[in-house]
Amino acid sequence: MYKIGVIGDKQSVQGFKAVGLDVFDCHTREDAKSTLQRIAEEDYAIIYITENFYDEMKETIYQYNEQRLPAIIPIPGMKGSMGIGLRNIKKAVEKAVGADILFNED
Repeated sequence: MYKIGVIGDKQSVQGFKAVGLDVFDCHTREDAKSTLQRIAEEDYAIIYITENFYDEMKETIYQYNEQRLPAIIPIPGMKGSMGIGLRNIKKAVEKAVGADILFNED
């Protein structure tokens, strides 16, 4: 059975533990990177990662984009959203449709 993990600072991820997700409290970019690489090789289908770590580890995360699993999804941290998740959705829709249909201001 596949699992769901959450990587981020303690304050941002501790609430996910209450709903049964595996939580990985990381303090540095390197800690988050090694955790991501380790759990990506395990039975994790979805890995949520706080936007601050996601932004700092783009090159590591991109290597998983072409794989079926795990899906690595940015989530806002305690300081709020950096807009990374929304930008990723916009790019995916533009790629699929060929135009910006979500945020077009025309």
